[in-house]
Amino acid sequence: MTDAPTGLFAGQDPFDIARAWLAEAGKSEPNDPNAISLATAGADGLPNVRVVLMKEIEGATPAGGFVFYTNYESAKGEELAQNPQAAFVMHWKSLLRQVRARGPVEKVSAEMSDAYFATRAYQSRVGAWASKQSRPLSGKAALLAEAAKAAASHPFHVPRPPHWGGYRIRPLEIEFWSDGEFRMHDRFRWTRPAVDSAEWTVTRLNP
Repeated sequence: MTDAPTGLFAGQDPFDIARAWLAEAGKSEPNDPNAISLATAGADGLPNVRVVLMKEIEGATPAGGFVFYTNYESAKGEELAQNPQAAFVMHWKSLLRQVRARGPVEKVSAEMSDAYFATRAYQSRVGAWASKQSRPLSGKAALLAEAAKAAASHPFHVPRPPHWGGYRIRPLEIEFWSDGEFRMHDRFRWTRPAVDSAEWTVTRLNP
């Protein structure tokens, strides 16, 4: 039986621990402490990974989730449509810690996507209309021309494109890792049987 996590790993809910670690990383990580390496796979099972920004760690168990936003028609969007599951790792060199999670993925509500999109810089909102993400591009000039057209169509208020919005990862597994001397790292894995379960099992893992 695993001893109850203490110190950095102490807590009753893994979402609370993840939020605390992210807040601490925000004070020491030089750039984008909320960056995650997101892995998806399409129907063919071939994995794909890229860095995106996690915008929110929601609530607490069982409703908690990790939220990011992207183009639904991008490679990741197409893969999630075929296989709505994902995994990510969030690594902080400044703290020598990382968080890993994996589980099924769902789209957030249109209202939630609208609310977040409205907070983005004007140029970023225009860019969401201009970019056909992950598809071939003849040159930078073509992209800038699309951005100019989008800006002309929406000189003040830029609505959220129908092909852009948020996803929520509902983890079945969350792992917390902290560096230790001589590679004697500390690892605690939280698992639950279903995304609507509030019952987590905590297991200490070998480094």
